[in-house]
Amino acid sequence: MTINVAIIGAGIGAEHLAAYLTLPEHYSVKVVCDLNTARAQSIASPHGIAVEEDYAQVLVDESIDLVDICLPPHSHLETSVAAIRHGKHVICEKPLVSSVKEADELISVVSASNHKLFPVFQYRYGLATAQLTALITAGLSGKPYTASIETHWNRGADYYSVPWRGTFSGEQGGAVLCHAIHNHDLLCRFFGPVKRVNALTTTRVNDIETEDCAAINFEMQNGALASSSITLGAATDTTRLRFCFEKLTVQSGETPYAPATDQWTFQARNSQDQAAIDEIVRGVVVDHSGYAGYFKAVSDVLAGKPADDVTVSDGRQSIELVAAVYAAASQGRSVALPLSEQSPYYGSLHPQLPLTNGAD
Repeated sequence: MTINVAIIGAGIGAEHLAAYLTLPEHYSVKVVCDLNTARAQSIASPHGIAVEEDYAQVLVDESIDLVDICLPPHSHLETSVAAIRHGKHVICEKPLVSSVKEADELISVVSASNHKLFPVFQYRYGLATAQLTALITAGLSGKPYTASIETHWNRGADYYSVPWRGTFSGEQGGAVLCHAIHNHDLLCRFFGPVKRVNALTTTRVNDIETEDCAAINFEMQNGALASSSITLGAATDTTRLRFCFEKLTVQSGETPYAPATDQWTFQARNSQDQAAIDEIVRGVVVDHSGYAGYFKAVSDVLAGKPADDVTVSDGRQSIELVAAVYAAASQGRSVALPLSEQSPYYGSLHPQLPLTNGAD
């Protein structure tokens, strides 16, 4: 089955396109849509792909099976709902939506349709994460103890020259929402859901509205503890993950945007287990990583095959965790999950601010 795709947004959409092109037996990108048609043409024309300025025209095209939304965060809900209601499957870049309430609204729309929506968490796909998954499945990890997550990246004035970035109305949040969200997804993937959050956030690096530094502590539902250190003021872009399990300590490399493609170390706590760990690690093979691995999982789901895909519920979990972090930082207290619908942070990531519906 070949899935006909429309990419809406030619910024990060360029990376999506590159991944689709590695999966020609699964996908055919038919159109790239962007208000900046020159930008769209720069990535589409070399591959003979059509360009469209108005995404409404894409939605009424009956030949399109899947709409891949690569737009600024404030537009994700509206565009996703429109695509689902026009009978399309949807892939949506992070953050999925702008509040837990919006996530629930989106889930309701998807549940009432015959189509699927897939939030983008491409960090899940790669050799290293597959190796860790295999070790957990084999019972060689034991219960999780602690984890530390570092999202230490470098973002300056050039990055924030895009008008909607660094604003609450356009980007909806800062480094917690838009940069560390992938690493926090990996934390929950391997350590399970979060029970409680404490957090500090601040803006120290850039002259922007949103936070660019954070220090977060997590208590997981299974009793494990984790910490997350975030800054956009590092000298280089570095992502580093360390997971300590009962039987196993795991450490990533420092690759920032595709950590699962780097070489991780898997060290047994009991040296007698190391041979079994090494054997499993050597035996894991993956065909695709990053976006390509993610898109392959999506195509498997749409073909009715078993797949380790990202669900709309995963997207909701990621937004709820961000909301809890912002609540904890703003209120100076520990915040428990799940959030109640009565919480002001259920309906808005920043209930204390007069946000608009679009970028200023």
